[in-house]
Amino acid sequence: MVLPGGGYPDGMNEHDTRDGAPSGVDPARLDDQQLMKELETIHRTRHDTLLYGSNGALRAHNDRMARLEGEWLRRNPRRSVVAGRTREGARGRISGEAAAPAPGG
Repeated sequence: MVLPGGGYPDGMNEHDTRDGAPSGVDPARLDDQQLMKELETIHRTRHDTLLYGSNGALRAHNDRMARLEGEWLRRNPRRSVVAGRTREGARGRISGEAAAPAPGG
């Protein structure tokens, strides 16, 4: 549940720590909407962190992204797979052709 103003419920403003450094709210404690918001944010900041972040920042980003994505995959084991995002689909795709969902999801 996201509170007005985008806040988190009691206890969720506390960040977990790894090796004494803040690592964000445990993804398992986020509801689906919060998890998606966190994923969107971390994916949006990924490129800049890779190019300009310190080694520590990149390690923290990698760890946080893996934890968020792992939680999303745990909650969505039957997610739709787009044929063009598979190895076979990518090999068969003509340059510039849009990817289409795989038959049967």
